[in-house]
Amino acid sequence: MATKTQAITIFLSLLVLALIEVSHAGGIAIYWGQSGSETTLNTTCNSGLYKYVSIAFLNKFGSGRTPGLNLAGHCNPANGGCRVASSAIRNCQSKGIKVMLSIGGGIGQYSLASKADAQRVAAYLYNNFLGGRSPSRPLGSAVLDGIDFDIELGSTNYWADLARYLAAYSKPGRKVYLSAAPQCPIPDRFLGAALSTGLFDYVWVQFYNNPPCQYSPGNTSKLLASWKRWAAIGAIKKLFLGLPAAKAAAGSGYIPPGVLTSKILPEIKKSPKYGGVMLWNRYYDRVNGYSAAIKSKV
Repeated sequence: MATKTQAITIFLSLLVLALIEVSHAGGIAIYWGQSGSETTLNTTCNSGLYKYVSIAFLNKFGSGRTPGLNLAGHCNPANGGCRVASSAIRNCQSKGIKVMLSIGGGIGQYSLASKADAQRVAAYLYNNFLGGRSPSRPLGSAVLDGIDFDIELGSTNYWADLARYLAAYSKPGRKVYLSAAPQCPIPDRFLGAALSTGLFDYVWVQFYNNPPCQYSPGNTSKLLASWKRWAAIGAIKKLFLGLPAAKAAAGSGYIPPGVLTSKILPEIKKSPKYGGVMLWNRYYDRVNGYSAAIKSKV
């Protein structure tokens, strides 16, 4: 029979192991807004599947353009129809979900012409989506948690400046969170300099549509090697594995859920920077049930 001291030692050891497991527990980030068939934002957050939701996309801004929000079939921001999203955003946040506005995307018209332009765009984002004030506020009065950078086209300049200007709007009790979705080749052409600022709270790397650093059937080596290179970047705080939620969601890089949970997650969770998994996107996830299949192992 164990002595009282031995019992206490065993209990403390189990407690430490449990805390280590909790510290490496991750969350699932999802992109929402690009399909009218993906369910509402309320339903998305009420599913219990996600810890982060990026509303996608503000895909027109900068260089003198009038900013434009594109939420596919959900609502028309031009007539103020997207302001009803405020109650859903607050509902998501009440469940502990971080709600970001994703800027950029694979289709759109956006670029930054100068540092001054980056400052103007940051002010627009703060006043219209974050803690500032504006008569327009396309998503209504709800205050989003931060801005997600999904920069995939146009000029490569001044994104680091935009990150700095946005981060400067953080206040005690109201932090402006920043996330980014770079491609897996290092450095990312558009976001490499921005990521080096160390200002990004979450980095969900796109390990898809990039054959040199993604999964291919039966081969995890390229993806795991790329993950280790990303995890070695000192400026990155929390790193997420970005994946397509179904085969149809990307041209390449889809990982069957069983392979992810048995061959990949056990390896990448060894990194203290592991934050979870990002999925593109809510529509494909709803159709394929991907996050439901992996959530217990993330």
